[in-house]
Amino acid sequence: MNTQAAEKKPIIPAFRSRNYRLFFIGQGISLIGSWMTQLATIWLVYHLTNSPVMLGIVGFTSQIPSFVLGPFGGVFVDRFSRHRTLIGTQILAMIQSLTLAVLALTGVIQVWHIIALSLLQGFINAVDAPARQAFVPELIERRDDLANAIAINSTMFNGARLIGPAIGGLLIAQVGAAYCFLIDGLSYIAVIIALLAMNIKSNQLQVSSANPLKQIKDGFNYAFGFPPIRAILILSALVSFLGMQYTIIVPIFAEKILQGDAQTLGFLMAASGVGALSGGIYLATRATVIGLGRLIAFGPTILGCGLIGFSLSRFLPLSLFSLLFVGLGTILQIAAGNTVLQTIVDDDKRGRVMSIYTMSFLGTIPFGNLLAGFLANHIGATNTLIIDGIACILGSIFFVRQLPALRRSIRPIYEQKGILTSGKA
Repeated sequence: MNTQAAEKKPIIPAFRSRNYRLFFIGQGISLIGSWMTQLATIWLVYHLTNSPVMLGIVGFTSQIPSFVLGPFGGVFVDRFSRHRTLIGTQILAMIQSLTLAVLALTGVIQVWHIIALSLLQGFINAVDAPARQAFVPELIERRDDLANAIAINSTMFNGARLIGPAIGGLLIAQVGAAYCFLIDGLSYIAVIIALLAMNIKSNQLQVSSANPLKQIKDGFNYAFGFPPIRAILILSALVSFLGMQYTIIVPIFAEKILQGDAQTLGFLMAASGVGALSGGIYLATRATVIGLGRLIAFGPTILGCGLIGFSLSRFLPLSLFSLLFVGLGTILQIAAGNTVLQTIVDDDKRGRVMSIYTMSFLGTIPFGNLLAGFLANHIGATNTLIIDGIACILGSIFFVRQLPALRRSIRPIYEQKGILTSGKA
């Protein structure tokens, strides 16, 4: 009987849920636009200022709200409808992108406009990111499809990461960055329509009357008091702080080191997207969360080796090949870590834990961006990425040494949920 059930299980179990299919379609379209905007923003800033430091400042302003306000966003997500919250954040994000498009199309855009609108997007993301993470379990009709849904999210994100920069690079080269912002703004319509079309059960969250600051403290105590969650959060913070710096300084490689243009930048970003997409597809086809600890551990090593190879390359095909491993290592660590967190966290603390995860993943990026701009300005882009690569490898070694103890801590949770009866976590 069990054998027959296993045989009939679809390749992509999460797609059995109608709400998740709608979420996938809407987000998939919008994320392509978001990646186009990210590429267009860093290209426009670099050409307006020719300053690595300014690239770091713009990156900082877009992400710092996730670090400062992330815990409050998590409390908000645990107290109010995640469905309605997402509708609101998507409408605000659409307005932000269309404003950027109007300024660019009329030719009046200045760097301070980009900084201000990046800051606004950061405020939106501080609520949107934990809401999106915590909303996924509500879209899945069968609990055992959750791991597949989280892996599909990563695949969707990185599929857009592949397509968006490639289209964006071509558009910038042909008609300018403004049209990337315009397409991104219009793409939010697909997400909003998909969210409105969903049939979501009434919110059954236990609304606490506790002080929000106390709820934040409880969330931090819970997350950092449990070694597996703490270890994943720390490793994610390291990868985001140092391993993601390449996304800000890659225009320097595209133009000055590889002697290319906006299309070269698009190819470089797309190459990391290909690697990430490959990792996402692999994770989406896994039948179980068992064994993800090894992927979390070794992902930063793959990332670090890719960064070092890319930093030393002066040959475009070799640079593209190196970035495949950068994308692969990044997604293995981040997506596998996300899946394990979503599996082991208590439902009533999911929003807060995912907001802390957002802090570790997105909130540390702005500090890394500032550091990247400073280091690239003083020791060069090549040396900056070599340091980043070495740090990621050291972080991987540290996590590997903790892995046996972390598995012992997770085993009771997996056994309680029927994921594991005997074997490895």
